[in-house]
Parts: sequence; structure tokens; C-alpha cells
Amino acid sequence: MTSLDDAVTGPDNCVVLTLDVSAGSKKDSFPAGYNPWRHALVCQVAAQAVGGKANRAIVALVAETIGVPKSAVGIVAGATSTIKRVEVRGISRDQAIQRLSSLLPG
Repeated sequence: MTSLDDAVTGPDNCVVLTLDVSAGSKKDSFPAGYNPWRHALVCQVAAQAVGGKANRAIVALVAETIGVPKSAVGIVAGATSTIKRVEVRGISRDQAIQRLSSLLPG
């Protein structure tokens, strides 16, 4: 079992990613690592967590990284938390794990 097995769940054409988010970072980075204690992919965004700016930045960054339109990405849990569950439609779990694994540092 890879570390992503806990962070990427879902049926065939839709996945849910568990993210450990740091808002107000120096730069946007996804995936910036894996947090084994939270079973979550690390996501860093430069936007501040004010007025939904960080959430919009997360949606855009996840969409760009995975290669789906922004309209296919949505935060389904944790909108005001640092731990978020993000749904990505139009991609299988295996495709998501393959794309994200190739991008993980180290």
C-alpha cells in the first residue's frame, strides 16, 4: 500500500483527495509532500485564508495539477479547516494516484 492509498479515495470517475493545507505560503505547491499522521497530501497556497481566497486557489491548483477543468473540482468538506476533502470529477482513482505519485517530492 502506497501512502497515497489513504489520501485518494473514490469510485471510477470521481476521486476525493484529503489535503493538509497551508495558506499564506511563499508559493503555490501541490503535491508538496505527504503527511502520514493525517493521511493527507500537503498543499501549499500563497493566498491567505480570508474570504475564500485560499479555497479558490486550492481548487485552481488541484485542477491544473491533475489536468481537469476548475469546474470539475470542489471542496466537499473542511472549507474552514486546514484538512480538506476535495472532489475531482472526470478522473479515476488509479489515474489520480499515478499523476500525483510522479509529482511527489523525494
